[in-house]
Amino acid sequence: MDVRDLFLDQHAAMHSAAVGGNKMSAAERAFAGLTDEQMRVRPREDLNSLAWLMWHIARAEDIIVNQVLTGGSQVFDDARMKRLGITRRDFGIGMTSPEVTELTREIDLGALREYRDAVGLRTRDVVGGFKPQDWEGAVASEAVQRAAAGGAFGARTEQLAKAFPGRPRAAVLSGIALFHSAGHMGEAATVRTAGGFGTGV
Repeated sequence: MDVRDLFLDQHAAMHSAAVGGNKMSAAERAFAGLTDEQMRVRPREDLNSLAWLMWHIARAEDIIVNQVLTGGSQVFDDARMKRLGITRRDFGIGMTSPEVTELTREIDLGALREYRDAVGLRTRDVVGGFKPQDWEGAVASEAVQRAAAGGAFGARTEQLAKAFPGRPRAAVLSGIALFHSAGHMGEAATVRTAGGFGTGV
């Protein structure tokens, strides 16, 4: 198994079975088998909703993989934003608790699940085409600045615009598409337990 296959195997664990074919993935355990009402619950003030977590994970992967690392366009666009029923272009870092509640209430959950799957499939297409040299090098400042100018970093624009340039591409890819997602899957398990929803699959 080479590095690309290893990444794709781990990535499948972060997405629905429709994306990576893993019916026992962390994503299935986090988000499957829930009603829309349960997806919107915030069991405690210090916990995010499952809807917010899914949106945040999807936006982070979309922005970093498609715009920052490849210099291309995001899956997210004006039409997608309209279907989601939201007005934010960032990925939610630095949001206040009332903002989390507002997004949780407004977002269209069918469109959100579709968006998250589309992001996961795009990442698999991108990485599936990687050649050895694509894992090397550093994040380009120009790509980060373009993402920042488009509103991708929200309240933390200044910090993130300085944090990403020059970092190793492979570390940023795995950090966002794998480790960041995995951390929030753990948070999702806490939300499900606190909300009395049990675990998925």
